[in-house]
Amino acid sequence: MIKKALSLWPWLAAIASGLLATACFPPFDQSWLCWIALTPLIVAIWFSGENSRRRWLRNLLLGYLAGIVFFTATFSWLGALGDLYQSFFLHGLSFLLSIYLALHFAFWSWFVGFLRPKTFTTSWRNLLVAFLAAAGWVTHEWTRGWLFSGFGWNGLGVALHAEWPMIQIAEFTGVVGLSFAVAFANIIAVTTPLRLFAEARTHRMRPHFDLTLTMIGIVALLAFGLHRVQHSSPANLLPVAVVQTNVSQKQKLEGVPAEQILDTCEKLSVLSVQRQPDVKLIVWPEGSFPLRVSYDNSTLQFPATLAERSGADLLFGADYEEGDRGYNAALLVSPNGESQVYRKMHLVPFGEYIPLRYSFPPFAAIAGIWVPGDFAAGTTHTVFDLTNGQTKVAPLICFEDTVGDLVRRFVVNGADLLVDVTNDGWFLHSSASRQHLANAIFRCVENRRPMVRAANTGVTCFVNEFGRVTQVLQDDTGNTFTEGVLTGSVDVPLDRRLTFYAQHGELFAKLCVAVTLVTIFVCLCRLQRWIGRSAADAK
Repeated sequence: MIKKALSLWPWLAAIASGLLATACFPPFDQSWLCWIALTPLIVAIWFSGENSRRRWLRNLLLGYLAGIVFFTATFSWLGALGDLYQSFFLHGLSFLLSIYLALHFAFWSWFVGFLRPKTFTTSWRNLLVAFLAAAGWVTHEWTRGWLFSGFGWNGLGVALHAEWPMIQIAEFTGVVGLSFAVAFANIIAVTTPLRLFAEARTHRMRPHFDLTLTMIGIVALLAFGLHRVQHSSPANLLPVAVVQTNVSQKQKLEGVPAEQILDTCEKLSVLSVQRQPDVKLIVWPEGSFPLRVSYDNSTLQFPATLAERSGADLLFGADYEEGDRGYNAALLVSPNGESQVYRKMHLVPFGEYIPLRYSFPPFAAIAGIWVPGDFAAGTTHTVFDLTNGQTKVAPLICFEDTVGDLVRRFVVNGADLLVDVTNDGWFLHSSASRQHLANAIFRCVENRRPMVRAANTGVTCFVNEFGRVTQVLQDDTGNTFTEGVLTGSVDVPLDRRLTFYAQHGELFAKLCVAVTLVTIFVCLCRLQRWIGRSAADAK
């Protein structure tokens, strides 16, 4: 009985890693756990299943179980759609998504199984294993971010979103550089106690430069961040007002009158001008304009009149028609009546379109109830020019502010201010909006550009170039799910030089992919050679 119970420990360890990783992110925000979250899984991979005929398969399954737990739990907010649509099926969305996403976790577990050192008493070997395992982790996170349109939320590095001195390295590596550091530290957290135990048994102590170098590396990240934030770029102050309408998604689905939404937008816009008479940019959230817009119709008259009265540019989200195509779009209307349009490029599968709708009918049959038609995807990283002639805006829509490679292309095109218009009301009062912000913060650090976020409901805020949230809209109780206006000034950098990340994109991630592929090739060659020798000895 006891022996049977003990046989379950590797699977419990995998579950523990999934739960520890979940606790790193909102709503729990226990970021310190990221430094040890993977250790139970690593121990289970390296120290169980010695007699298993297919140990590689066992390692895959251990990682898959950890991934199922992590992705189901951390994306549990998807179940809010079940409440919104009164659908039992939609309550299980996070589990259904985890069935695919957990494959990435499984790959890493299989890879780490190859890397298990024969002995843990050699510092250089422990460092090499940690380096290769961290490269493998970056490989799976980066791949998850683009494969099948990508869903790269909540990489290990994102857990450090509130630790602004630690995250400044992202201007060179992107957020995956932090994931590399955290995964590296998790491996060393396993090898160090094992080495100490082995040395205690043999009474032979050696220098522990693997642990020492790891600690030096973490301190170096912190020191670089503290140094970097003390050297901000010269900036122009841009007075900005952000409107949060707080119209629930349920009201929208039930057909709240357009006049009611427009009245709210107008009331809050007038309030913003009263609070900040010199405002130069007013932002409404995604979907805030309830009328379908086309370039040659009169629906833009209402926002154009407001822009003229306020003397400020007005940026808002709306559905945009162009011929027989519909786009989720952001529009900028200037006080002189001119308008600019950005058509959303990174659409959300099963939210804004159904993949293979016409070539694979079952998708349309299942999801067509909630997504009756598809948006078309834009093709241009359009940058808006504000009337002041000094500021260029990257108009991001919804989850686009979580896609690093997409955002940097706006910056390469000249954007010096990131503005995200979003509607997190789809997920009610869940942790989705806080996770959304946690992932978006890194776009500011990667590109050294500030961000203005306008949410229909959720988290409306300003984020500076170092990833610090400087202002946030909330009521007297600290609740961000509220109607109101956020006013203030944003420091728009005068120095438009591009960061290393903005110039080269995911170069660090691609180097990690190359290291991982070479490592897999070498490991497989060694395995094949070992199998050949075993077969020869058997003869």
